[in-house]
Amino acid sequence: MSKISRRGFLFGGAAATGALVSASAGAAVGASLGAEAATEAANKANLTAVLKRRERFFGQHQNGIETELQTFTNFVAFDLKPETDAAAAARWFKLITDDIARLSVGEAPLADPTPQLAMGPARFTATLAVGPGFFDKLGLADKKPTGFEQLPAFNVDQLREEYSYGDVLLHISADDPIILSHGVRSLVRDSVGFAKVRYSQQGFSNAQGVVPGGVRQRNLMGQVDGTDNPEIGSSDFNNIVWVENGPDWLIGGTFLVFRRIAMQLGTWDALGRTDKELVIGRNLQNGAPLGKQNENDPIDFDAVDANGLKLIPEFAHIRRAHATNPTERIFRRPFNYEVGVTPDGEPDVGLLWTAYQRDISTQFLPIQKRLDQLDLLNKWTVPIGSAVWAVLPGVEQSANGDYLGKKLFQ
Repeated sequence: MSKISRRGFLFGGAAATGALVSASAGAAVGASLGAEAATEAANKANLTAVLKRRERFFGQHQNGIETELQTFTNFVAFDLKPETDAAAAARWFKLITDDIARLSVGEAPLADPTPQLAMGPARFTATLAVGPGFFDKLGLADKKPTGFEQLPAFNVDQLREEYSYGDVLLHISADDPIILSHGVRSLVRDSVGFAKVRYSQQGFSNAQGVVPGGVRQRNLMGQVDGTDNPEIGSSDFNNIVWVENGPDWLIGGTFLVFRRIAMQLGTWDALGRTDKELVIGRNLQNGAPLGKQNENDPIDFDAVDANGLKLIPEFAHIRRAHATNPTERIFRRPFNYEVGVTPDGEPDVGLLWTAYQRDISTQFLPIQKRLDQLDLLNKWTVPIGSAVWAVLPGVEQSANGDYLGKKLFQ
């Protein structure tokens, strides 16, 4: 038998081993490439699905409320021009009703100079609402809902005119920023003959598919946002949100409180997790009330720790915001905003906070008054914009010339 030298063994073994490794690696790479190709195909299909998804336009209620959060949004408010009367406002609302109907199915509005940007619906919605001043300016004071006025002043407020009030609101949203931009341009273009833009406030939420279905988004402070909301489509939701008694033109509509809330993240980020949870009254990881396991567990405001101190302090946001009677409930649909970073490195961020309800005076106001009195979260959140809106009911698909707000002008 011939001897195998150590050198021959090493080099021969290395060659054999290299062949085995190469074969194994080739198989692994082939499998990996196959998996990547399948994943890429699935991703492309999902992206196409995002583009094609649409929200209904016609119906008893406007869309954009009882709707899963879109990824991008823009709240555009207008002030009526002095020469705009009720007849002109009716023509305006007819025009934008047609625009919204087309954009909602991915079509370009009539006479659109950039129809190629109408690439698909991407769950486009645009919700039309009117402010308290709308009625007086158009000689419609007799149709103004009782008590429909801007909110009273709160101690925590540092309101700025450029983020507040207005006569008409278009809340426009979509899952694609270019489709949203095109929709905003189209609707503003058909509006500026009747009104001047007062403000345009852009916001965002999680991209589609990032947050599993049924899980709430987080705001930029890291909190789970929207706990205790009524379930969309439920009788509970209907009873909290939609107007059933009141002016005929408002039946099927709702009232919106819109607040721009700036966050002081520099000092918030300096807090430890325990302190943050005491301020909120909830576990930051899953949103559970302190002392509980899950987000929707009943809150025990009487629970104490080993030292006899309340687990949820008197100043905790959850305690101040909690309804004291069944009427104090609202539907929140907030978006985040980010303008950029200030020269000193402070993020210019916050919430475009929205609350929908039948009656602002009995639902939102009692909650806000308690928050204004003793909510430690006020140290890091400052309302800098505010407005109230009467959201018009939906429009039925018919041949009778129906449009958003038609009954208001009859």
